[in-house]
Amino acid sequence: MQVDFYHLTQLPLERALPRIAERVVAGGGRLLVVAEPDEARQALDRCLWSYAPESFLPHAQAGGEHDARQPVLIAGAVDPANGARNVALADGVWRDEALDFDRAFHFFDDERIVEARQAWRALGDRPEVSRRYWKQNEGGRWEQAA
Repeated sequence: MQVDFYHLTQLPLERALPRIAERVVAGGGRLLVVAEPDEARQALDRCLWSYAPESFLPHAQAGGEHDARQPVLIAGAVDPANGARNVALADGVWRDEALDFDRAFHFFDDERIVEARQAWRALGDRPEVSRRYWKQNEGGRWEQAA
């Protein structure tokens, strides 16, 4: 299982997450986006509808009639009602339930760096987990740092 840590230093989550979601969906996958605060889920929902004028990324918030059909599902808990094998932890909080997926994207900013480092270290002891750490350069592009 692959865990990618994304340290948000230049661009906000609202610019980084849609690109990851696009790549997952373009590759035929499904994505579960997890953020516990309701206002964060609302903001992500708006973001995925409007992040780029030329794009369309089908998605919904969990709890609807058609959750199972959604390529991207935004939820408050790690419950892949859409059958996702990819999970994006979008509120900066690591959850061990993410290890049940094929790939996890853990987004965090400087406010959550201590918790992210703890998760990084804890996952280092798990031979079934492959970790990568990405940070943004001055231009906002992602560079693999570990």
